[in-house]
Amino acid sequence: MRSLQTHVHAKDVDWRILRQLWPYLFEFRSRIVLALLCLVGAKVASVGLPFILKHLVDGLEQANEAGLIVALPLGLLLAYGSVRFANVLFGELRDTLFGRVTERAMRRVGLKVFEHLHALDLEFHLNRRTGGLSRDIERGTNGISFLLRFMVFNIVPTFIEIALVIVLLWVNYSVWFALIVFLAVACYVGFSVYATEWRTRYVREANEAESRTSTRAVDSLLNFETVKYFGNERYEAGHYDTELAAWELARRRNRLSLFVLNGGQAFIIAGSITCAMVLAAQEVINGVMTIGDFVLINAFMMQIFMPLNFLGFVYREMKGAMANIEAMFKLLKQTPAIQDKDNAPALQVTEGRIDFEHVHFYYDEQRPIIHGLSFTVPSRKKLAIVGSSGAGKSTLFKLLFRFYDVTEGRILIDGQDIREVTQTSLRSAIAVVPQDTVLFNMSIGENIRYGRVGASDEEVWEAVETAYLADFIQSLPKGLDTLVGERGLKLSGGEKQRVAIARAILKRAPILVFDEATSSLDSRSEASIVQAMRRVADDHTSLVIAHRLSTVVDADDIIVLDQGRLVERGTHTELLIQGGHYAALWAMQQNERRESSQ
Repeated sequence: MRSLQTHVHAKDVDWRILRQLWPYLFEFRSRIVLALLCLVGAKVASVGLPFILKHLVDGLEQANEAGLIVALPLGLLLAYGSVRFANVLFGELRDTLFGRVTERAMRRVGLKVFEHLHALDLEFHLNRRTGGLSRDIERGTNGISFLLRFMVFNIVPTFIEIALVIVLLWVNYSVWFALIVFLAVACYVGFSVYATEWRTRYVREANEAESRTSTRAVDSLLNFETVKYFGNERYEAGHYDTELAAWELARRRNRLSLFVLNGGQAFIIAGSITCAMVLAAQEVINGVMTIGDFVLINAFMMQIFMPLNFLGFVYREMKGAMANIEAMFKLLKQTPAIQDKDNAPALQVTEGRIDFEHVHFYYDEQRPIIHGLSFTVPSRKKLAIVGSSGAGKSTLFKLLFRFYDVTEGRILIDGQDIREVTQTSLRSAIAVVPQDTVLFNMSIGENIRYGRVGASDEEVWEAVETAYLADFIQSLPKGLDTLVGERGLKLSGGEKQRVAIARAILKRAPILVFDEATSSLDSRSEASIVQAMRRVADDHTSLVIAHRLSTVVDADDIIVLDQGRLVERGTHTELLIQGGHYAALWAMQQNERRESSQ
């Protein structure tokens, strides 16, 4: 069995994962270029503000000392306001332009993951945890948004601005100011990286606890009826609370580690700004610098550490975002076991004849399921497969539908090996009425139309009548617009099966498969379903997998399986005369029916 590791250690994050995002960005190259130009404009304005402020302060001081009208400082005030506005405007334009790039990338990746999940084989979906999987996809797409918006337009620009400020301070003032900024940034970044790596395990524990909690809740609610059957509400609540307690503990540790990180960052920022201000004040007292220079140094320090303080948050979140993105991309690395061959043609169905030739199959080598099975379903004939539980009946349907590939032998439709044609064309040629019909939480009409989403209202109603569902639907106040509830819980078993039959009819596929469609129904519901099945099967090649033999007495041919082997074959009458497995099963079921009716 394959397992999906949905959470990764932050230290193991593969930064090369960023390369996989480039194709999603290049769809809007012009927008990215414009956004970068706006970024440059915003940074130029940002670095220029402290210099305008310096000259403004010095101009005001000189005008005040001379008692003059402040014409020059007024111009500087207007320049200061204009540059500050330009800084904000360029930043907003940058975010607006790049916002569409980010949203389209999220859409493209989300769609690709969704399509890929549907392309994965049955084994993956049997072993998945739906709640945790949905959270991984959600966190991954949100991680892409965060990474693109903040790393591209915050982290890199912040370091560019820091480099510019260090050079400007060195050239215009003293190497000591540049050294203070450099050491402060180095200490801040070093501490942030070390502390973030230290607390990553707490972030990971919180994410894992959240996924377990979500999975437990989804699993319990999806099995609402089972919980009610056994009165295990308290048991489920207890398990859910256990997961919540683990989540609470993980969140507490996460919060305390965040306090340590933020406290350390604040200490570094406060210490460095204090050192710079003390040095600048001393220079003013010594007459080396003006009050305007003092204000400029203070403005630069504040201007650097405001985004740098935000950078700490961005780095912490970026690590988590990378882990979440990598977890989502791991889904894309899951390769389906069942794949089309290169340039595989579409299945061409002319008659609908099905041939199983020496088919062997096992899930595990130590436990074979099907042993050298060979039989034919002639065109427009009805063949039934019967046998006791575990005989391999439903496995044959999964092999025909190519949920799995045969281990040995082959399955042919009109002489074409189903492994040689596309899965899409194969499955479009087969309509299925499953044993457990699960409906979408929408109207009856929409559930039926799911068989062929482009069908007209007249075609939908024709399918309803063929499935003997018309009287039931007409009895409902809203008719076809009646909602069926989640998983179709508002309908009875027989009603759901007839909806499934109508859906299969609407598909208009040449091959019909009924996979134990009446096994969970009462005798009355079974009779109506059998009647509908007979009506539908008239012009189709039909494969009926059945546990109840009363549903297949009219079959053109019946094969009897026992532990994956074909032990008998014939019509209902012929098999009764043989007095073998089929006759024994028939006698047992007839006795059960008589006892239940007494």
